Formats: sequence, structure tokens, C-alpha cells
Amino acid sequence: MTRERELRRGLAPENDVGRDIAQGGFEPCLLTLLRLSVGRHSSTGLTSGWFPRALARTGHLVRAAELAYTISDELKQGTELLELVQAAAGAGDLDGAQALAESIPLRQVRDQALVALVPAWARAGERDRAVALAERIRYPHNWGWAWALLAKAVADSGDIDEALRFAARADDVVSSYAADGTEQVLALLVEVAVVSGDHDRAAALADRVEDITRSRNSTGWSEPRPLAVVLAREALAGDLDRLDALLRTPPGPAVGAGGTVCGWALGEAAEQDMVVPEGDLDEAAVRPFPPGSPLDAWDMACVLDAVVHSADQDVVLALADRAETLLETGDGRDHDILLRSVTLLLARHGQVERAMALAGRLDPDLSVARQADVVGELARSGDTGGAEALARTINDRRAQDRALIEVVRELARRGDPGGAEALVRSINDRWAQGEALVAVVRETARHGDHVRAEALTRSIAHRATRARALAALVELSEPSHARRPAAQVVMVAGDWDPVLPVLERIVPRSVAVVADRMMS
Repeated sequence: MTRERELRRGLAPENDVGRDIAQGGFEPCLLTLLRLSVGRHSSTGLTSGWFPRALARTGHLVRAAELAYTISDELKQGTELLELVQAAAGAGDLDGAQALAESIPLRQVRDQALVALVPAWARAGERDRAVALAERIRYPHNWGWAWALLAKAVADSGDIDEALRFAARADDVVSSYAADGTEQVLALLVEVAVVSGDHDRAAALADRVEDITRSRNSTGWSEPRPLAVVLAREALAGDLDRLDALLRTPPGPAVGAGGTVCGWALGEAAEQDMVVPEGDLDEAAVRPFPPGSPLDAWDMACVLDAVVHSADQDVVLALADRAETLLETGDGRDHDILLRSVTLLLARHGQVERAMALAGRLDPDLSVARQADVVGELARSGDTGGAEALARTINDRRAQDRALIEVVRELARRGDPGGAEALVRSINDRWAQGEALVAVVRETARHGDHVRAEALTRSIAHRATRARALAALVELSEPSHARRPAAQVVMVAGDWDPVLPVLERIVPRSVAVVADRMMS
């Protein structure tokens, strides 16, 4: 955790190190600091992650690839090269990105990289190159995804007729080849159909996503499954019919391989008596969550997260009712994930008492964490006064500090630095004070008062936290004003890690300097 890591780094020096560094002739001084720092802190961990991607973004793709090729694990190497392809493409170096993609040793990863470049070429106005690249994709299970991505990119550009032609090709491919990922392709084609205004087509494609998901009954962790994406889109339009159908109990318990009853059906929840709430839910829709259902708590959380900022109040309340039913009757998997999503949804839309009551159902440690989340969401909804008052009711000191930090952040974001600073002073924990001040520094600099922002950094007690605040100041300053706080970051933190990601803009050579030191 950030707190524990920064506490281990200790307090910042009291002599305001780095403050008086001269600004004249400054870039060579900063690069010298970087060279010295890298000599002390070079790490093999820099062969992957943001650092080689920074190289790729700043015109040093070859050096970035050299770092990636030092990774011995073939799959990890391929994954990092794929990330570099995407970083270079995002920076506009499509030729370099494609050359690197075609050099990836693992064929499947190479195919993935080329697929990622198909929409990139289309968005760059090179549709013929995008089509030619889509034609070259090696593996059939990637063909549909390539054409669907191309269809979406072209639809976003406004050429609906051409987008529908590519979408039809994607549909033909997934209809001809039974492959994993078909539902992802179809979910993307739903978006193309919506953009084109063909809502009947969108509904038919959504039906196919549901059918495939039901037949496979897969589980998802790292990202929303296609069915959850479809459900969120329909919910935003006020259509909960598909969601309700998925929540209805099937005729009998789910049966797994060998005729055994699946685990959820054996739980006590299946025998609980349920009270049918008022509204448009029928009795079947509030029965225990169906065993073997393609929709689980994780998916429901994804639906709530997708609609939290844009759903109408009626939709929010209806979704919250269904989520609460699932919390009460489900098998317990991903329970806390869904609980967090529904509490934040309710808090965001003014249902604070209901959100806090839900959080109170957890054991004390989890409960206070969720209560702090509710405070943050209430603050972001605009009620900073109510959020502060609610934060004061949290009994756990650490959780209360976290909640107050969220209020400080929102006050600063809304242009009330005085109120934010006053609230910071009411926080007793020194690290929590500093964490709150990072946000105040950022927003003060964003509003143009860089002198005040720099002064605030000097009141942050812990070394690593102060370095983060200075890095935020660097990020939001003009190059002529950013170099001195950048050097202060290096000197306060004792290394260049906190500042290098934001140095690309003011000293693009910085990432190359570090690469030279690492590879010499």
C-alpha cells in the first residue's frame, strides 16, 4: 500500500533540499542528476512497464524494443512487445509500430499486435492499409475481431455504410468459425449497430451474445464480460428485460459434469424466503440467483460501474434493488465487489442512508472501508459539506482520514483551496495530511498559482509523499517553470522514479539518458 511504502521511506529533509537550484542552463543539470541517480538505482524491473513505453512514445522505439528483448520469458517478452506496439501507435509512429509487431517471435502475440494496428491505421485516415492488414491476420480466431475493430473505427469516423460492410464481414467470420471470443466480437458489433441507428440489429446481436454466454457459462475477472457490456447499454436506455430474465430461477438446479449438483444449489440461500419488493419485478425475478446462471456478482458490479455516472434515477434504484437481491441470495463469490459497486451507485445518486446501511452489513474492517467510499462518492456528487459531516461519524480513525482525504480532493477540484487546506489541518495523521495536500498542490497548480503550490509541498512531512506532490507540480507547470521542481523531486526522493514519467514533456531526452545508463 502507498501509505506503508511511503512511511518506510521516512521524513523529508528539513533543509528544503533542492529549492535553490539555479534555473539557468538547467536541462544539463537535470540530466546529470538523472545519470547519477540511475547509477545508484538501476533496476532490471525497467525492462517492462511504463519506462520502455515512455521510450516508445518519445521516439526511441528501437531502444525500448532492445530492453524488451532482454526478457527471457518468451510470453512476457511478447506481452511487453505488444504493449510497445500500442504505445508507439498511440504516439503516431504507425510504421515503427507495425515493423515491431511483425518482428514479435510468438506468432499468436504477433497476430494480436497486428490486430491492434488495424483500427489505428483506420483512425489515422489510412483505411486501405487497415484493410490490407486485416486481410493478413494469420489465425481465424482473430479475423472477426480485426474486422469488428475496423468497423467500429470507421463507424466512429461517420462512414456508416462502409462500417456496416466491415461489420457484416466480421459477423460472417464468427458465424463460420466457432472460437473463443465470439461474444466479444458480437458485443462490439452491437455498438456499431447502435451508432448506425439499427436498434433491431443491435437487439438481435445482443441476443446472440446472451445465447453464447449461457451456453458457455464462463467466468470473467480482469474485465467486464461482453454480456455485462450489453446489459449496461440496455440499462442506460431503461431496458431491464434481459437483466430480469437472467435473474429468474430456471426450472431445476444446475447440474455439472457427471450429473453432480453445482455448489450454489446446495447452499442455504436457495431455501430462504424472499419478500417481493414493489415495482416491476415479478416474483420469479427476486428468487435466489439462479445456479449456473451466466450472470454473476462480478458481472452485476460491472453493469453498475458502467452506468453510475449517467443512468437516470429510476434506473439506478431499479438496479440497486436487483443488486441487493443478489447480495442476499447469491453464493457469496465476489460479494464485496458487488457491495462496493452498489453502495457507490447509491451514494452517487443521493441515497446515502441506504448506502451506509448496506456497508454496515459487513464485518467492521470492511464496513468502515465501504463507508469511506460512500463519503468520497457523496463529495464527488457535490455535497462536500454533507460528506465531511458523514466522514466525522466513521469511528475507525484510519478510515475517517481516508474519507476526509476524499473530501479535500473534491474541495480542491471544485476550486476551494482555502476550504481544502482548512480541512487538511483537521486531519491528525501526518501521512494522511500529506496525502490530502498532494491533491491540493495539484489543483492549486492547475489553477495557475504555482508559487503557492510549491510552498504547500514544503509542508508535506514524508519524503516520498512530498516527491509525489512535486511531481504533480512538474506535470502541471510550463517547461520553463517545471525544471526546478523536477530536480527537487530527484533530490528529495533520492532517485528519479517519481519524476521520470512526467519528464517526457519538458526534457524528452531524459528517458534516453536513463536507457543509456542502464544499457552501458
